[in-house]
Amino acid sequence: MLKKLCPKFQANSILELDLDKLSSMGIKAVIFDLDNTLVEWHQDQLNPEVIELIERFKQKGFKLCILSNALEYRVEAVAKLLDIPYVSQAIKPRKSPFIKALEILGTAPENTAVVGDQLFTDILGGNRMQLYTIWTPPLSDTEFFSTRAVRKLERLVVKRFRKKGILK
Repeated sequence: MLKKLCPKFQANSILELDLDKLSSMGIKAVIFDLDNTLVEWHQDQLNPEVIELIERFKQKGFKLCILSNALEYRVEAVAKLLDIPYVSQAIKPRKSPFIKALEILGTAPENTAVVGDQLFTDILGGNRMQLYTIWTPPLSDTEFFSTRAVRKLERLVVKRFRKKGILK
């Protein structure tokens, strides 16, 4: 089970993602989590640097999609601003929303990355689907109450990964 929680890559921010490296690895599409990955929790204000990053992904030919457990009106608002498709109310880490995102993107798991801030939703779901998983720290400490509870367990898992030298 712990293996399924371990990301393939850890980034300090989505802004430090290396598009050329992803492309050279055969990644053609990226699925982004919404809350605390693209925007702060329960916000729809996008950082201009995030908008610029998404545009660079598009210019390099990447297909993009937002996959979020959030309600549709929130996910749709950000997706429209970025002009990318989305899947809302996903109930990650279930496989079916990831399958839906892959269908939207038209890519196979081995050519698709998922970027998110939670091990028990984004990374677990992505690893279950054999996607290239990228874990980032949350943009904010403000989160849904159940997410705060899961973060405590997540910290224990991360501590174990760091002790084993798996994560930095």
